[in-house]
Amino acid sequence: MNERTRGGTEPPDDYLEAAIQRLLTEHTAIAEQGLTVTRRDHSLVVCGEVESAQRREEILRLVLERFPHLPVTVDIGLIRTQAPSEVEELR
Repeated sequence: MNERTRGGTEPPDDYLEAAIQRLLTEHTAIAEQGLTVTRRDHSLVVCGEVESAQRREEILRLVLERFPHLPVTVDIGLIRTQAPSEVEELR
């Protein structure tokens, strides 16, 4: 997992978790519903899994661009995406 922090000493505003969650789900270039945003100490943590390191970096860039003074830790892992190896039969 990748972890990055942008520091700060003030606790995040109560509505920032929802604002980031909404940004990640409604932004047309991201539209990630599998990520969660939680409060930890004086920062917010974005957790989940995405298909590529490039996508993870885009999510981080978007959050830090929209909330530049917010202490954010990114704990997003990568999942392997590959074509199925066999045909699935439906009955």
